[in-house]
Amino acid sequence: MTADCQSIATGWLVHAGLRPTRQRVALAELLVGDGRHRHVTAESLFESAKQNGDAVSLATVYNTLRAFCDAGVLQEITVDGSKSYFDTNTHDHPHFYWEDEGRLSDAPSEQLVIQRLPDAPEGVEIASVDVVIRLRKK
Repeated sequence: MTADCQSIATGWLVHAGLRPTRQRVALAELLVGDGRHRHVTAESLFESAKQNGDAVSLATVYNTLRAFCDAGVLQEITVDGSKSYFDTNTHDHPHFYWEDEGRLSDAPSEQLVIQRLPDAPEGVEIASVDVVIRLRKK
């Protein structure tokens, strides 16, 4: 990665209040170094890091992704209750899940209309609403 990518990644971490360790910077470069949003799994990020020559374990990738989510710079989207994707776009927006490819992408927010949500049970509030639209070839 270039010095610009490293600078963007380091700034992203510092802005989130995270200490920019070598491993965090390496993973942040892959996530946001080019300034584009992406959806990754822990496994795909681990593979990208390996291909980039970064020495990180899969456990480190999982722990780092959790720290990024806890800091609010990543959003976790769970598909099928078992597969997690991590999105660098933390604003509320819907997703397409491409079943045939096992891929997640953004869906156009402006086309989504939610007329009404059910009332939350007594003593709790709705924290968020996740919209994942599953797609498959005809």
